[in-house]
Amino acid sequence: MSAPYQVGLIGLGVMGRNFVLNMADHGFSVAGFDKDRLQVAAMREEARDRPVLAVESPEDLVRSLRRPRAVMLLVPAGHVVDAVIGELLGLLEPGDMIIDCGNSFFRDTGRREQELAEKGIHFLGVGISGGEEGARHGPSIMPGGRAEAYERIWPVFEAAAARVDGDPCVAYMGPGAAGHYVKMVHNGIEYAIMQLIAEAYDLMRSGLGLSAAQLHDVFDGWNRGTAASFLLEITAEIMAKVDEGTGKPLVNLIRDEARQLGTGMWASQDAMNLGVPVPVMDIAVAMRNLSALKGERLAAAGALDGRQQPFPGDREQFMARLEEAFYAATITTYAQGMAQLRSASGKYGFRLDLEAVARIWRGGCIIRAAFLEDIRQAYQRRPDLANILVDEGIGAKVMQRREPLKAAIIAAADMDIPAPALMVSLAYFDAYHSGWLPANLVQAQRDYFGAHKYERLDKEGVFHTQWA
Repeated sequence: MSAPYQVGLIGLGVMGRNFVLNMADHGFSVAGFDKDRLQVAAMREEARDRPVLAVESPEDLVRSLRRPRAVMLLVPAGHVVDAVIGELLGLLEPGDMIIDCGNSFFRDTGRREQELAEKGIHFLGVGISGGEEGARHGPSIMPGGRAEAYERIWPVFEAAAARVDGDPCVAYMGPGAAGHYVKMVHNGIEYAIMQLIAEAYDLMRSGLGLSAAQLHDVFDGWNRGTAASFLLEITAEIMAKVDEGTGKPLVNLIRDEARQLGTGMWASQDAMNLGVPVPVMDIAVAMRNLSALKGERLAAAGALDGRQQPFPGDREQFMARLEEAFYAATITTYAQGMAQLRSASGKYGFRLDLEAVARIWRGGCIIRAAFLEDIRQAYQRRPDLANILVDEGIGAKVMQRREPLKAAIIAAADMDIPAPALMVSLAYFDAYHSGWLPANLVQAQRDYFGAHKYERLDKEGVFHTQWA
């Protein structure tokens, strides 16, 4: 077998096949393999006359590639990645490269890079966001690893990536696991914004009694305003989808239990390790876990007084305020995610360019939104920005919408509708720009029961008091 193919890809599920076709449409020859022969057959059928080769074994894949070889993986995170790497190690040689394009945990990526470097194999951890449609027509791509390894593959990623104003939505993130870390935080933000949308949906559906058709119009209208985003766009489309079998809105037939693959939880956990507050992400993960307790929730609904209160005010005014509240909460979510990236960049040596992160998130990815251009410009003005909320323009956007956010939260509490992500968005904003917080009492309590000591405002040093 000759070796004319520039890139190999293992994992020909829908994402993998679409990314193969994307690369091939941009002039790159690609060989693909999957253990599932049906996926290999599907790849052959979809490839048609493109420069794509679907093979039956890893050996055939490696033989088909030009030296030094580049093999991409689009397989499930975890032990599957390690198993595939182990299989490839017997086939590759020093100078070849493995590129993990899945949602791997960043610490696994760092470990794999070190292990493979000892064998002379380059390794890149690359976050790809955009789902099936993005993989096919242009995702946002977040590569991390050694810069010299990325130099070999960047033309492929740049050609395949989405574009905004002519700029490709790909940029080298940094060394080690930088790419997968950025993707992990991207997914944490994704969790949070989805929870905010779900709470707005609940307030209008359960609180105001809006139908799915009416909700389509509302979310479609929001997506035409300042809060425009991919997630609002698909939410409007979801509301319009009718189940063919029943003629009812499909969203009303879906069980109210959300699942997760772990990336949002990873982001929340590592933010705690870094000491960075990301309460909207945290509560989004918690609410998915709570939604999974369906049996317990049903039992509690029967045992406890759960009568919902009717909405007492002006519906149109409330929906206008809710749109403003959602936008303000979304800004605080991005602020938390970018603050986490800033902290991780220093802690883990990623050397992230946050302006570049915001730039490549503007297109292709799941959290793309009009507001990301504001974030990009904020970091362009001040690359060392501690938090985007202290950017004059961005901070003003939230401050101007603080009252609508507060009104939405009060209405939710009055109607007995849970809206924790909206609530912690306001709490985070208020706490972040507060010059004083009651942590002095916490210090005193810790010193009282554990002699943990405390610091004073009027003296340098640490102190302990015999309180009793």
